[in-house]
Amino acid sequence: MESPAYPLPPSVHALPPSSLDLRPDAQIDHAILHPGPITSEKNIWFFWHTGFTHMHPYTRRNIRAWHRRFSRSGWTIRVLDRQPSSPLNIENFLDVNDEATFPRAFTEGVIGGEYAAQHTSDLVRWPLLLKYGGVYADVGLMQIGDLDGLWNATIGDPASPWEVVSYNAGGPSSRSLTNYFLCAGKDNALFARCHKLLLLLWAADGGKSSTDGMCDSPLLKGVPNMGGTFSVPGIVQEDGTRIEAADVGRLLTDYIIQGQAMTMVMSCVDEDDGWDGPKYCAEHVYAVEYMQGSQLINEFTAWDGEKAFRLMSLPLPKEEEEESEEQREARLIVEGCLSRSFGFKLAHGLIIKVLGQTLGSLWRANEGADDVPGTYAHWLRHGTMYWCPDELPERQEWQVEEPIKRGPLLREN
Repeated sequence: MESPAYPLPPSVHALPPSSLDLRPDAQIDHAILHPGPITSEKNIWFFWHTGFTHMHPYTRRNIRAWHRRFSRSGWTIRVLDRQPSSPLNIENFLDVNDEATFPRAFTEGVIGGEYAAQHTSDLVRWPLLLKYGGVYADVGLMQIGDLDGLWNATIGDPASPWEVVSYNAGGPSSRSLTNYFLCAGKDNALFARCHKLLLLLWAADGGKSSTDGMCDSPLLKGVPNMGGTFSVPGIVQEDGTRIEAADVGRLLTDYIIQGQAMTMVMSCVDEDDGWDGPKYCAEHVYAVEYMQGSQLINEFTAWDGEKAFRLMSLPLPKEEEEESEEQREARLIVEGCLSRSFGFKLAHGLIIKVLGQTLGSLWRANEGADDVPGTYAHWLRHGTMYWCPDELPERQEWQVEEPIKRGPLLREN
C-alpha cells in the first residue's frame, strides 16, 4: 500500500489512517466476497454479471478503494452477480421471478443486443435501493469525496429534506439525473415510480428483449432525446454500416433509457397518484452538477480519451526536473479532481462509438496503466484512497419547473 510522497493539493486533507482499511488486497477481496448480513441502509451496491473476481483489474481497484475508504464508517460493499451457486447472485437478494421487480427478459435471461450486460445492470439498481436503501454505483466510478459525510447530511439525517442524491447532467433547470450514482433510502417515492415506468417500457409489444426503440414510447412523449451536448458526424459500425448524426441521439437515448424514465417521472404531475415530480425534485433531490462533480477529466481534455490516457500515464517530474507543459496539464487535472470533484466516472459502452476511446477503455486495454507508481494516474488513485476534499459537493438550486406531462404517469395521454 506504500506510494511515493505525492503532493497534497490545496483544499484537500489527509484522512486519519484509523479511518481506512489498509490490509493487503487479498484480505480486502475476501471481505468484498463475504459481506455480512444487511443490517442498515448503508450499503454500496455494485453489479458485475460474472462477479468481482472476473472484473477488469482497474475496476477491482476501484471497488477496493470504496471498501478501504468507507467500510470503517459502517458501509458494506456488495458486488452482486448472476453466477449460478454464487452467494452474491442477485436472486439471493431480490425475487427475480417477480414481474413487479423484473421484466420477463431479465427473468428468462434473454436480454439481447450489444449492450445486454449494461441493461441487465440497469434493471437491478432501483429494486436494490427500494428494498434495502443505500448507494448504487457503476464499477467504473472512482469515489473522491466524503460519501459518508454527504449521506449523514442528507438521506441519513431524519431532519433533512433531501431524499435522493445523484449527479445531474444539465443546469439547474434541467432534469437529467445520471444512473451511475444513485443514492436513496428504502422505498423512495421517486425511484419507485421510475422503476414502474421502466418496467412498462420493457413490457411493451408483449415484452421486449432489448431497449431498441424504447425512446419512441408514447410513455416518454415530450422528453428530449439525449446527445444534445455532443456534436458528432455519425458513427461507422464494425460491420461497415453507418448511423447518421440525426440518429445518434436516438441510439444514446435507447442506451440510457433508464435516464429517460427518471426525467419523465421528475417532470410529471399525476394528480390521480398524488405525484408532483417538479415539486418533489425542488424539495427533495440533492443534485450535483455532473461535469465538475464526476466528469472533470473530460472537461480538461474536451472528451479526448487518448489525451487523458497519455497525460495520466506520464511520470511526475523528478525533484530536479522542470515540469513540462503536458505534466502541468496532468497536474492540473489531478489537483482539480481531488479538490473539486466528488467522483470520476470512467466511461465505457456506447460512448466509445460516439466519441472514440475513453480513459476507461484505454485502462482496460492497457492492464496496469492506472497503477504505475510515480505517474499522474497513480497520484489520482492515491488521493482517492488516502485524501478527501475539504468540502462536500454543492447542490444545484432547483426550482419548481413546468411539467412535461400532466396526467397519469403510467398511461399514455
